[in-house]
Amino acid sequence: MADNIEFLKHVALFEDLDRKSLEAIANAAVEQTYTKGQDIVRQGDTGVGAFIIKKGRVEAFQDRGGHVHKLAEMKEGEVFGEMALLDEFPRSATVRAIEPTTCLGIQRWHFRGILESHPQIALALLPVLTKRLRNAEREDEASAKH
Repeated sequence: MADNIEFLKHVALFEDLDRKSLEAIANAAVEQTYTKGQDIVRQGDTGVGAFIIKKGRVEAFQDRGGHVHKLAEMKEGEVFGEMALLDEFPRSATVRAIEPTTCLGIQRWHFRGILESHPQIALALLPVLTKRLRNAEREDEASAKH
C-alpha cells in the first residue's frame, strides 16, 4: 500500500491531498491488470468506479452511430471513468489497453465513504470533470459543423 500512496501523490487529481486522504484512497483501490487489446470499460455498461493508470497506456473511443471516434490516449498517472464515482449512468466511451496495463480501480461506494471523511477530494475532482465536460462540448460543436 505504501507504494500506492507514493504513486497517488504524483497523480494530478490527487496531488493536493494530504497523506490521510491519500491513505484512504490507497486502501480502497484495487490493482487490476489488463492485456493489450483488452477492454477495461465498455461504452453503455453501467459505471461502478474510476481507474488510475499505474503502468501502461490506454485509448478511449466512442461509437457514434456506427462510426468510431478516438477520444484520447492516456498513460501512467491519468484517470478515466471518474464520472462513475458520482453517478450511475452508462459509460460514455470504451477504454481499451493498447499495451499491458495496470490500473488502480476505485469503486463508487468506497469513494463516497471516503468523500464523507475527506471532502477536499471532491474539490480536487471538480476541475477535472469540468475540463472533460468542456472538451466534450467542443467535440460536439466540431462534429455538428461537419
